[in-house]
Amino acid sequence: MRSLAALNEKVALLRLVGRLDEAWEIANEALRQSRFTGNREQAVASRIRRAQVLQFQGKLDEAASELTHCILDSEVHEWTRLAAYARQHRGKVYFDQGNLEGALADFTAAVFLREKDGADADELDSSLLAVAVVESHIAARGTSPLRA
Repeated sequence: MRSLAALNEKVALLRLVGRLDEAWEIANEALRQSRFTGNREQAVASRIRRAQVLQFQGKLDEAASELTHCILDSEVHEWTRLAAYARQHRGKVYFDQGNLEGALADFTAAVFLREKDGADADELDSSLLAVAVVESHIAARGTSPLRA
């Protein structure tokens, strides 16, 4: 159970079943292991998964900050797949925070990055759907009589 792939899978499963404290511990272990190997790309992927746990814990500001660092690392090194993955997840955090413009920018960037990377249709569709949902929320907010 010490392999990085197994640790990452365990983080995802624990997060999905709501065992967030355990997911956090395993996510940190996965990050330590990926750093130990010296593979910076794997370290960024582990940080993204850890940020997802933060999001599920309701620590949205921390999750957004961590994902921002992941995006910067990914874009500097031209890890397009990881940049798209991090943008997609930061878009979700921004959406949870009510920052619709930030969410739209990240989801739109994820679409372009995934197209550039030749992502499969499911990944591309998830980003396109996220763009459509945020655009509909922005449109509804713009026509609301309670608009500030």
